[in-house]
Amino acid sequence: MSLRTPYLMFVGDAADQLAAKTAQGVVDWRPEWCLGQLRLDGCNADLGIPDMTLEEAAEAGVKTLIVGVANRGGIISDVWSNTLVRAIELGMDVASGLHNKLGDIPTVLAAAQEHGRDLFDVRHPTKSFPIGTGAPRRGNRLLAVGTDCSLGKMYTTLAIWHEMKARGMNVDYRATGQTGIFIAGDGISVDAIVADFISGSVEELCPANSDDHWDMIEGQGSLFHPSFAGVSLGLLHGAQANALVMCHEPGREIMRGVKHHSPPSLEDCIALNEQCARLTAPEARVMALAFNTSKMNDAEAEACMKEHSDKFGMPCVDPVRTGVAAIVDALV
Repeated sequence: MSLRTPYLMFVGDAADQLAAKTAQGVVDWRPEWCLGQLRLDGCNADLGIPDMTLEEAAEAGVKTLIVGVANRGGIISDVWSNTLVRAIELGMDVASGLHNKLGDIPTVLAAAQEHGRDLFDVRHPTKSFPIGTGAPRRGNRLLAVGTDCSLGKMYTTLAIWHEMKARGMNVDYRATGQTGIFIAGDGISVDAIVADFISGSVEELCPANSDDHWDMIEGQGSLFHPSFAGVSLGLLHGAQANALVMCHEPGREIMRGVKHHSPPSLEDCIALNEQCARLTAPEARVMALAFNTSKMNDAEAEACMKEHSDKFGMPCVDPVRTGVAAIVDALV
């Protein structure tokens, strides 16, 4: 799917800032696309961009209203329906990353059909994909992998993409989740693809390219996470990435959402990811570590990253604290 820009970020009646994390991610990485925010009564989130009415947004040239709320259960609230319908009447497409489908709301679907506007449920694929083949293809690809989920794999690949763009390199960002799709403007939410077709969908997302071209591929889950390992493996095979970046949160004792599992060691996670990746990319290797050190002070974080850089013989950065220049230096 491909979204029209610029955006109006709809944060509805978000209970707190965390509930608007999807919208905030888009604003952080694509500020030039986000002309304003629309907040309803009772909204406790603020993206730090101008408030706009739907009419003001239409006058400013907004093309797509982004439902940027991440609420419990991924539900499209009945309270939002009139707002979504009015946006459509004013000429906007509507995009959502929630589990509920826009097209399942009768008034929204009817308005889109009447006014010829598109509805994008970015969590749900809109086409069929082939089965993966693993056939070698040209170009360079980097995939973020991790010891667990919710470590910063999307942030890491976005930071590398941004650094490469700043250096004038030939690079694209390949989104594999709903927030990433809003940031990239297109992509595939791989966690909604039927298992047999995950690797094929990623092959299509990251096709053959020139020898100087890089794809930065957003990672998902972990090979060691009992809930998401299947998606992680299909993504790893389809990416055919020659470079892997291992994302990790030092000190995390319990895997997210599964209290009876502890994260694997970095040694085990590096070894398994390299082994699995080499089914389709024989030269694949983990070439850098990206740590989430948000729970450490500066001195602790610096010491931790130096220790692991020395131990594994590769760059170790925190994309937020240190940036990712060292990773890009290693790639080039």
